[in-house]
Amino acid sequence: MNAITARLSSFRRHLDPAVITAFACILLLLFLGSLYSRNFLSPEYLLQQLKVASFLGIIATGMMLVILLGQIDLSLPWVVTVGAMMSSAAAGFGHTGAMLAIPFGIFCGVLIGLVNGFGVAYLRIPSMIITLATNAVAQGLMVVYTGGFSPQDSASPTMRYLATGFIIPSIPNSVLCWIIVGAAAVFLMNRTGFGRSIYGIGNRERAAYLSGINTRRIVLTVFGISGGLAAFGGVLLAGYASKAAQSMGDAYLLPAIAAVVLGGTSILGGRGSYLGTVAGVLLITLLQSILSVMQMPEFGRQIIYGLVIIMMLLLYGRESLSR
Repeated sequence: MNAITARLSSFRRHLDPAVITAFACILLLLFLGSLYSRNFLSPEYLLQQLKVASFLGIIATGMMLVILLGQIDLSLPWVVTVGAMMSSAAAGFGHTGAMLAIPFGIFCGVLIGLVNGFGVAYLRIPSMIITLATNAVAQGLMVVYTGGFSPQDSASPTMRYLATGFIIPSIPNSVLCWIIVGAAAVFLMNRTGFGRSIYGIGNRERAAYLSGINTRRIVLTVFGISGGLAAFGGVLLAGYASKAAQSMGDAYLLPAIAAVVLGGTSILGGRGSYLGTVAGVLLITLLQSILSVMQMPEFGRQIIYGLVIIMMLLLYGRESLSR
C-alpha cells in the first residue's frame, strides 16, 4: 500500500501544471460545446475533430522539437504548402510518380528544414530570421511553379487513402499516422541520447557543447525533422482536400506554436513533454471548432492564438528566464 501511495505521489509531482490546465480547459470546452449543440459530444463529431487534430498534431510535433532547442521555425506555412504541392505534382507523373509522391513531398520539406538548420547551426543566423527568409523563398518558388494560379495537380489515391481512409475500422488513417509520429517522438525524446541532447541544448547550449554534444549536428537534424513533419502534414492535407492549394499552410503557424506552448513547452527551450503538446493540439482544435460554429472571423482567431501564447509566457515563461 505504501509503495502504491509513493508512486501516486511521485506521479503527481511530475505532472506539469500546464498539462493539467490544458486538459481541464479541454473538458470545459467540451461542456460549453455540449450546451451550444447536442451533437457536440456525439462520437461522429468527436471523431471528426480528432481527424482534424491529427494534421495539426503531426505539424506541431516538429515545431515542439525546434522549440525545445530554444529556436523557432517560421517557415512552417510554406513548408506545409511545398509538401502538399510537390507531392501532388509528382502524383501526376503516372504510376511511378504516384508511388513516389509522398516520399518526394516529405523530402522537399526535409531539404528546406536542413537549409534552416544549416543557417542556424553553422552560420549562426537567428532562427527567426533564417526561417522567415526560407519561408519567403519557398513561397516565391511555388508562385513561379504555378504561375500565380491555383495548382491544378490532384492528390494521388494513396494520399487520399492515407488522409481519409480506414485501415482499422472507426480509426481514421490520419489519426494512426499521428499516433505513429507521436510514439516515435516520445521514444526519441525520452529513450535516446539524441532526445536528451535536445533538452540539454535547450537548457544551455554552451554547457551542452562543453559536455561533448555535437550541438551543430543536433540542431541541423532537428530542423530537418521539423521540415519533414511539416511537409508530411501538407501531404495529408492535400489528400484530405484531394488537391493542394496556395497558402494552405498559413492557417497552421500560430496554432502549432500555440498548441506547443499551451501544453507547457517552454518557448525558451529545455522543458516540455509530448503529452502537453497532445493536450494543446486537442485544445486548439476544439477551440477552432467552437469559434467556427460561432462564425468568428479569421482575424479574431489569430488574436485569440496570440493572446494564448502571451498568457502562457506570463504563466510559465518567467521561470525559464531565471535559469
